[in-house]
Amino acid sequence: MKISATIITFNEAANIREACLSLLWADEIIVVDSQSTDETVKVASESGARVISREWPGFATQKQFATDAAQHEWIFSLDADERVSDKLKTSIELLRQQPDDQLADGYLIARRSFYQGRWIEGGGWYPDRQLRLFRKSRGRWEGQHIHESVKIKDGRIEKLPGDILHYSVRDAAHHHRMIGERYAPLAARQMFEAGRRTSALKIATAAPLAFLRSYVLKAGFRDGLAGLSIASFAAHHAFLKHLMLSEMEKKEVSRQ
Repeated sequence: MKISATIITFNEAANIREACLSLLWADEIIVVDSQSTDETVKVASESGARVISREWPGFATQKQFATDAAQHEWIFSLDADERVSDKLKTSIELLRQQPDDQLADGYLIARRSFYQGRWIEGGGWYPDRQLRLFRKSRGRWEGQHIHESVKIKDGRIEKLPGDILHYSVRDAAHHHRMIGERYAPLAARQMFEAGRRTSALKIATAAPLAFLRSYVLKAGFRDGLAGLSIASFAAHHAFLKHLMLSEMEKKEVSRQ
């Protein structure tokens, strides 16, 4: 079982070294970089990765390109702001000792996020299982704008013990920018292209419903102030994406 580890990057000089170091157990590390303007390419190369520079085509397309560029059948996909935990590394090493015909075609791995100085347990942020280890011949990345994921065709999927450690949000200002500049606009675009439409009622209720779901139904209250922050930002994201969707609808009407 030889494994190619893949990462896509853009201006990830602050993260890429630690990501690569957590992947040194892999048989190769491939970084597909979207023409970074910082030291990402240099740091990735120094950290043992084979770097391919390529224009940005979208998340799923870029991750599929990295998968296609891999030398080996087994792919492990990691984001630049993620790390492989020791327990996950041990689980993967145990898999490598098994005969190929006893292996599944893809493995779901829990992702644990570090936020406001603590590891988050509630709010829907954990276990947040991601299909990240898979057979290249059976898996393909899908997702038009956001929430890209691997889909396994005619295969068996199992869970793998251990966590991917996620260090995505630096502080409150960073979280706010991520929602306003990336997640809400992309979510609105995806909703619009899927034919979904919003209304004044949906805009008004999106935020409180998202807060309730995160903080109460998904037990975000267990994480103290961090859980309250996560629920509040979830509410902001829900409100903003519906508001942006409404703006897209109005622009479409004005062009007709």
